[in-house]
Amino acid sequence: MKSLNSDEIRKSFLKYFEGKGHQIVKSASIIPETDPTLLFVNAGMVPFKNVFLGLEKRPYKKAASCQKVFRVSGKHNDLDNVGYTPRHHTFFEMLGNFSFGDYFKKEAIEYAWEYLTKILEIPEEKLHVSVFEEDEQAYDIWKNYIGIPEEKIHKLGVEDNFWSMGETGPCGPCSEIYYDRGEEYGNPEFGSNEDNRYLEIWNLVFMQYNRDENGNLTPLPHPNIDTGMGLERIASVLQGAKSNYETDLFLPIIQWAENISDKKYNSENPRDMNTIAMRVIADHLRAITFLISDGVFPSNEGRGYVLRRILRRALRYGKELGIERPFLFEGVDVVIDIMKDTYPELIGNKNFIKNLVKSEEERFIKTLKRGMEKLYEIIEKAKKEERKHITGKEIFTLYDTYGFPVDLIEDIARDNEFGVDIAEYYKYLEKQRERARQNWKSQAKEVKKVYLDLKNKLPSNEFLGYEHLELDDSKVLAITKNDAEVNEIKEGEEGEIILDRTPFYPEKGGQVGDKGVIETEGSLFEVYDTQTPVEGIIIHKGKVLYGSLKIGDVVAAKVDKEKRQDTMRHHTATHLLHAALRNVLGDHVKQAGSLVSPDILRFDFTHFESLSDEEIEKIEKVVNEEIMKNEPVICKEMLYDEAIKTGAMAIFDEKYGDVVRVISAGISTELCGGTHVSRTGDIGYFKIISEYAVASGTRRIEALAGRKAVEKGLKEHFLIKDISQKLTANENEIIQKIEILQKKLKEKEKELESIKKKSIVEKITELLNIKDKNNYKIAYGKLENLSPNELRDLADVARAKLGNSVVLLATVDKEKGKVNFIVAVSKDLTEKIKAG
Repeated sequence: MKSLNSDEIRKSFLKYFEGKGHQIVKSASIIPETDPTLLFVNAGMVPFKNVFLGLEKRPYKKAASCQKVFRVSGKHNDLDNVGYTPRHHTFFEMLGNFSFGDYFKKEAIEYAWEYLTKILEIPEEKLHVSVFEEDEQAYDIWKNYIGIPEEKIHKLGVEDNFWSMGETGPCGPCSEIYYDRGEEYGNPEFGSNEDNRYLEIWNLVFMQYNRDENGNLTPLPHPNIDTGMGLERIASVLQGAKSNYETDLFLPIIQWAENISDKKYNSENPRDMNTIAMRVIADHLRAITFLISDGVFPSNEGRGYVLRRILRRALRYGKELGIERPFLFEGVDVVIDIMKDTYPELIGNKNFIKNLVKSEEERFIKTLKRGMEKLYEIIEKAKKEERKHITGKEIFTLYDTYGFPVDLIEDIARDNEFGVDIAEYYKYLEKQRERARQNWKSQAKEVKKVYLDLKNKLPSNEFLGYEHLELDDSKVLAITKNDAEVNEIKEGEEGEIILDRTPFYPEKGGQVGDKGVIETEGSLFEVYDTQTPVEGIIIHKGKVLYGSLKIGDVVAAKVDKEKRQDTMRHHTATHLLHAALRNVLGDHVKQAGSLVSPDILRFDFTHFESLSDEEIEKIEKVVNEEIMKNEPVICKEMLYDEAIKTGAMAIFDEKYGDVVRVISAGISTELCGGTHVSRTGDIGYFKIISEYAVASGTRRIEALAGRKAVEKGLKEHFLIKDISQKLTANENEIIQKIEILQKKLKEKEKELESIKKKSIVEKITELLNIKDKNNYKIAYGKLENLSPNELRDLADVARAKLGNSVVLLATVDKEKGKVNFIVAVSKDLTEKIKAG
């Protein structure tokens, strides 16, 4: 059996299947792009789901990949097992080979067996297999074609050998390959919960069905193959490790945890608390690093909440090791050092990931302190109410609002001889999860069937908008109306037109879609948006102003030149802004979202505090200096990995192919598919108009470029000129003049207040309701906008004027929304009547 490190295993697997005619497909992001049913990519086949369903075609029928996978929710939720078992992880890598109607069971089994026994040289006698109990075909292939003895072929039921991605979607019987770790792990019943001897290493799914929301199974158009082999598991076999955590993928992180905690990891005692804590930290650190690198940021909902939850879980296990300070951010270096060759984008994202993790750690430590204070308040309240338990609602509030660990609540309650209502807590927790399931709206864009159908039958639309804003000979390939294909669209009707060649840029990468017209001699179609709902299809949304358009018509496609040029100025300015932010604020700044339109640019970026006026001025200056240099904007196509190694910036949530477009503009070099000016000087002028927070650790700048910036500048110029005239001051004196006016205004306001108070004092008894009672008077009334001190002084005046009296005054502070009262009692009456 070969001894290979994890990088060698990845390369070996992909090389083997490339040799079998498979297209090697780069790992997709952990965030599903087109599947609204999933929070995260939870299996290697997720990026191919529409292909399996027959909704999408690829230029290949066989593929292999090493896919990043994350499992913490839904059917595949491994979180609670992480650290306590040798194999469960939140984040892991799935090696897989796939067939889309090409080969089926025989070839899939043959490839797996050959790779394991011939390429990796795992002894045949060490391998067992399982099959679905009703799948006689797979059983026959293993027994009669591969030649495995019957006693090593195990028939199992639906729970073990019928695979599905989730509650709905592609599914089918599967066959799993197991590695026999030897008698030192006992002689358990194969497949039992106590079975640590037979390690499942590869799952071959024979994808035959699609399960709908009602649980019905329907045959897929073509039988497919989906296989998955966890890199971490096969590494443990080839490296002779007792668990995945002793492989080269985890061990450096665990050794780092030993060093910072001064505690020891004990592979011989997996129940040791230090060992469990280090395993959790190692697993979660990998997940945290990859989630943030793929564009997930901590928040209180959706994906961000999951990230926050596992980060806080890792931090809590750090406390088990005696670590009381932020520390996870330091471990990001170790994770990236292990994974950087396979995922080079981690290198460029490193500083940002570390800063974000540190910020979140500091936030949680403060929250935990507040939670502790709240817990002791709850305990004191319970004692006053003469109860000896903490309610489920109180536990849930501590957990949900403060992220307070439930086990810590139990420990502190026990120390105070209190019980905890865990059953009620779980009811509240389940209600919250149900709300989250109901309220969560996936960021993935669901592709309508009409577009998938068009993609499968039409050639890819050719975008020529980098070089041309008008084309005279485009052909109408398809027309849609109300999500259905039609042959013709008539005057007054709205719909979508698909052309074979188009100059219209479809909305992508933050840049809005082009507007313009599509016309013939007898018809005019106004395009008010351009989109690409699925790769290869560009749709022109709009309305027929007159005439009609039919499939096959040759048309002139004309982009609104002025709007496109304004958009191009804003887009190149956005790149310069990004570079300027990094120069001024630091390389932790990363793009977190953008909008590039003809009217404005909006740029979201990662930063942890508001920008000072000096910083904004400096950023503007850097951008405008680059504009004045008037350097050429250069576009090159490069391989993705090559582009990243040159230092080109990649954007968090963008999806890139193997070949990327690199835009160099002055101080900026970014991967970008958008449209840009030819020279930086074409931007003209750049002006920031606002800067504010949009989320924790994320700021937003809104800015203008070109004509829009000039228009803004002119508007501000004439406004200042108008103010100067009204103040009879030159521009340099405006602020001073306003300050003088403000000072005079405050003085006049004080004078008015003084006169008002004097008038009230003189007429105080006239303003009050006065009643005689026995030998003293009762006076009461309401006065407007007085301070408590002023109210007290007036009460004293009224009391002095009225003699023996009780005075009750109230005032309403409208600005603060408060009512203040005072009761004053004459000295002679204090023994009879108490003001309090």
